[in-house]
Order: sequence, then structure tokens, then C-alpha cells
Amino acid sequence: MSKFKQEDKSPKISRRQFIQVSAASTALMAGQFAIPGASWSADGKILRIRNYSDILTLDPAHCKSKNEDIINDCIQNKLICYKPGDKWEWQPMAAEYMKQLTPTKIEFKLKPGIMFTNGFGEMTSEDVKYSFERIADPATKSAYASDWKLLDTVEIKDKYTGVIVLKEPFAPIWMTSLPGISGVILSKKAMESVGGSFSNTPPACSGPYIFKEWKPKQVTVIVRNPDWKGTKPDFDEVHFYPIDDEKTAEIGFEAGDLDFTRISVSSYEMFQSKPSPEATVVNKPSLYYSWMGINMDNPVLKDVKIRKAIQKATDIESILEAAYFGQAKPATGIIPPGLLGHRAKSINPPKADPKGAKKLLAEAGFPDGIDITLDCLNKSTIVTQAQVIQASLGEAGIRVKVNVHESGEFWVLGSEKEMKEKVKNIQLITNRFSSQPDPYWYTMWFVSEQVGVWNWERFSSKEFDRLHKEAAVETDPAKRDKMYQKMQDLMEESGCYRFITHESAPIIYRNSIVPAMTPEGIPMVRFFKRA
Repeated sequence: MSKFKQEDKSPKISRRQFIQVSAASTALMAGQFAIPGASWSADGKILRIRNYSDILTLDPAHCKSKNEDIINDCIQNKLICYKPGDKWEWQPMAAEYMKQLTPTKIEFKLKPGIMFTNGFGEMTSEDVKYSFERIADPATKSAYASDWKLLDTVEIKDKYTGVIVLKEPFAPIWMTSLPGISGVILSKKAMESVGGSFSNTPPACSGPYIFKEWKPKQVTVIVRNPDWKGTKPDFDEVHFYPIDDEKTAEIGFEAGDLDFTRISVSSYEMFQSKPSPEATVVNKPSLYYSWMGINMDNPVLKDVKIRKAIQKATDIESILEAAYFGQAKPATGIIPPGLLGHRAKSINPPKADPKGAKKLLAEAGFPDGIDITLDCLNKSTIVTQAQVIQASLGEAGIRVKVNVHESGEFWVLGSEKEMKEKVKNIQLITNRFSSQPDPYWYTMWFVSEQVGVWNWERFSSKEFDRLHKEAAVETDPAKRDKMYQKMQDLMEESGCYRFITHESAPIIYRNSIVPAMTPEGIPMVRFFKRA
């Protein structure tokens, strides 16, 4: 039995506060699941997808989560995209072909006839140039600038053909920059018409679906694009419902109001043990990574001994038992098994060491312990993580107050743009990122230039920054592997990180649809079919 179960030190927070995600999920907790407009049309052509949070912006330069990329993949185009299936491969999307001319030059040719909505005309190589160079431009202040940091220019050869010219070889480009969110192609004319940026209403779309409406914390609706010349999508509309909590989404699915959703790891065996002719359950390997961050800029946590005491006191074994019911394995870093840079083991073992933590606190001048705060998202699995952390740290004299936040508030906590000086008030934070299938996309968020953006621990290491830059241009996989392992060593040695798990990705969907997914189970909605 875990220490958490022996001694419940959970914060005095109501169930409603734990799962206060949206109008839809609040209704769920009251036992009255009724997503606005969720009923199927007469011919069954409305597809209902659960997203784990609401959208904040659909501008590719400033997207905040994977959910926004999922929607962009329906309403916009990239040169290439991931191929649905069990292997990480890419396939053409807007590109008729892609050709590696030299280590630093990639030629592309667009498929003719891809039209932007609202009268902005046909997609051309000028739009590709604008889109990629816009993200690379420091003036844009894109969180994804690193994806195109080595971009020199996009040379235009003719209306449909161009060459991506890099300053140096960039190993991750085929699996991150081009098929990821920073590969979205926008209409240059449309963007110029709105002053170069937008929030949740794109000035033009080019995909098989187009944006219709966004109701905050309720639903985002896309509809079939009448001008799309490619394969016609099977669904008239797709509704994306923001539901932070997997348990809440499970209730929605069982009520018949969702067609595709990720479910909690703890519920996977239950769903699998009760097979239904109406639904299919699958479990995918996850690229997610979950960790507890420790803000080194906070006055209380500036001493590395205190940060390392927190690392030692955190009981990962109990977190996995309580939050994941033993269905997830401990992480050894941010990079999961199967990718370059995965470490065989971490510096801190999964089992807590409260005595060692107390010793470090005493050496730092706090023999009677310290009082700190931990911020987390109001998702049941993550709240449970926080409660276990609170209990295990308490055994070492580290008294933790847990602050639970709804998604719109949580995802700006560490942003200087949104919170300004308040970000330094963060002490501990449980976090969880999605990723792309290359180690570059794991380490890019923790470089010094990401402090105040996504680097909420405010971790800054010249050696880490150097290795991150060198690994991006290194073409020898063995050398890249060692570089990324060393970077994770530096993260852990700083005392800023306690790695938790990579989870897994259990998913349930109705047999009335044929879903298309990446190898980790991310829905590729534009390729969904009716059964």
C-alpha cells in the first residue's frame, strides 16, 4: 500500500474544483452529461472528439497545446504529415513531392489547386515561404522558433516549387518542423489582411474542413470545406469538446456523447475486460512526459540542496500506484524508450529517501523543514500526483500546499507574457507535455531562451544550451544519443526536475467510425472515416 493511502494529506478542495473543466464537464459531474449540440444529425455525419483542453489560439506561431495542432491539421495544410499507423513515417500532404537536394537544401512542389477560403486564392510557394520564415523571425516571438532556427530562406522557383535552404543540416526537420505545428502553411495575403496574426478565427483555411465557430469552454466546430478538391471527408461536421479530465470523458463516452477519446490509464483494464460490440479499446505507447518542476529562481528554492531534498523526498513509486494504478512505468528522463537519448536509469531512484532529504534540508539551514506551494492542473490523475507528492514530501518536513487550476489558468502560469513577475512565485509544479518523435522536441523547451515561455523551472545551463544546438546539426545517431542523455543528466543534477512517467495512451472509440491515429494515438481527424 502506498504512503498516500496510509496517510491522506489531500488539500481541502471539493470534487467540483478538482474537475472544473468546462460547462460540459461540470454538467457531467452533476450526472447530467449534455454537450451542447452533441446529438447526431439524421444521417450520422457529426463526429465528436474529446480534446484535453480548450483552444487558446489557432495561430500556428503561438499555439499552446497539441489540441490546436489537431484542429489545424483539419482546416489547414502542411507540406507533409505523419502517416497513420504504428510506425513514425511521413507522407505528402500539400506537397506533390519533397526532395533532399543537399544536407542543407530540400526542394518541394505543391499540389496545384489547393485553395484558401474567403477569396484569398490558390496556395503557392510564396505562402510556404511566408509561413516558415514568419515562425523563424525573432520579431514573431513564436514559441516554435527553434523548429526553424536554422532556416536561412525559402527560395521560390515558380508558383508551386521552392527550396528550403538551411544554414546547417537539421536532423529533426523531417519528423518535427515539417509535420509538426510549425509546418502549417498559412495564406500570406490573408495574414497581411489581419495585421500578421490572429487568435481563434483563422482569416483563411485550406484543408478538407474549415473553421465554423468556437464557444469558449464548450465546443469548437469545423465543417466540410465545399472548395476542397482532395478526398471528400466523411463527416459534415467535427465537434471538439474541451474536457481536461479523462474520467469525465469516460462518462461522456459511456453516455453516448463522444465518439473518440483518450481514457485514463487506471480505467484501461476495466474497459478491456468488458468488451462491447459498439466500441474498441486500444493502448498506444506514449510520447508524453510527466514531471515535477522546481523553480530555481524562487527565493525559497535558490539553494540547490533544497531542490535536491525535494527530489529525494518525492515517491515516484507511490505516484504510479495511486495515480496510474500500477499501469505506468517510472520515467528516467524526458525522452521515452524507443527514441534517441533515452537514459537507462535516472540519478534519483523511484523510491523516496526522506532521511536523505532531511539531511540536505538541515545542511541548507532548515532543520525544521520548509513550507512551499505546488501548482497543478485540475485533472484527476494530476491532482492525485500532487496529493502523493504532498504526502511524501511531508515525511521529510517539506510542508506542501496544493493549488489546483483549470486549464485556461494553468497553461499560462509560467508565461512572463501572461503573468509577468508572478511567474517567480511558482515553487513546485506538476507538468505534462506532448511531443514529436525526435529528442530535439523534448529538450527545446528547456533551453535558456525558453525561460518565461515554456521553461517554467527557469533552468538555465550554458552546457545544456550548447549541447542542444550541437545535437540538432549532428547527423551521427550515436553521437546525438549521447548528447541528449547528457542533457537530461544536467537537468536532473540541477535539482529542478523530478521525472515521473511517460504514461501510456489508452483510447476508446465507437465502431461506427474508422479512426486514423499516429503511433501514440493522436487523432488524425482529417483521415477519419465512417465504418
